[in-house]
Amino acid sequence: MHDVLFVDLQSHDEATPEIRPDWNELRCSRRRCVRSSSSAMQFIALEPYTLVIIHALGSDSEGMELCANIRCVSQVPIIVTGGSTDFYWTRKALQLQVNDYLPAPFTVEELNTCLRTISPATHSGDGHPDNRLSHVHAEKEDQVIQEVKEYLKDSMYQNITLKEIAERMHFNYSYLVQKFKFHEKMTFNEYLLQQRMEKAKFLLTHTGMKINEIADAVGYNDMDWFYKKFKSYAGVSANMYRKLHGSRTVPVASGQH
Repeated sequence: MHDVLFVDLQSHDEATPEIRPDWNELRCSRRRCVRSSSSAMQFIALEPYTLVIIHALGSDSEGMELCANIRCVSQVPIIVTGGSTDFYWTRKALQLQVNDYLPAPFTVEELNTCLRTISPATHSGDGHPDNRLSHVHAEKEDQVIQEVKEYLKDSMYQNITLKEIAERMHFNYSYLVQKFKFHEKMTFNEYLLQQRMEKAKFLLTHTGMKINEIADAVGYNDMDWFYKKFKSYAGVSANMYRKLHGSRTVPVASGQH
């Protein structure tokens, strides 16, 4: 059984018929419906809830602001319905660890499916979201990971960390660590090493750059450390890799280890 707070922020300018959750489907032991963010925060402070549903049709900004305020005090699972399909708002929902995002237009059947998806997290009673995203939210999550990878590709020459990327993109660091590993089946550091070494291999065989220039281009200022990581990754030294796979003779840095 679930204790649900339903927050209806639908703009009065919207003429769309109201779609309410099927409370029997959700098997609620208690539910409260409010029509303002301030009322929602008051009740969250006074009473424990296992699920918050925010209907934000025509009120995307207010809906995300409410999610942010809730996350400051609670990790209760949140479902946002009626939001915009614009990726900006879906991305904001991801940043705030909203459990599901169901944009308008949607049907009662879609909402009920959403409720069933979130039920295991609410039924556990631990008050923490399970971070599983469905519907459009899951598809947009792929776009977020792609943004991280594109940023890494463009900034590979720098001393870059996932924590720095999370700060730049305004994501929760721990959440991004988890999602990156889930999508790529490896940690961010493992992925970063792979991308740096693959780019180094390409530059060794397709350009006349010196090895120290290649090391710098893939983010290594310490040549000894680059030599060590490259040999561990490729099985041979950078110089030998170029000799084995290069199509022409090119100048290389002296002092090869």
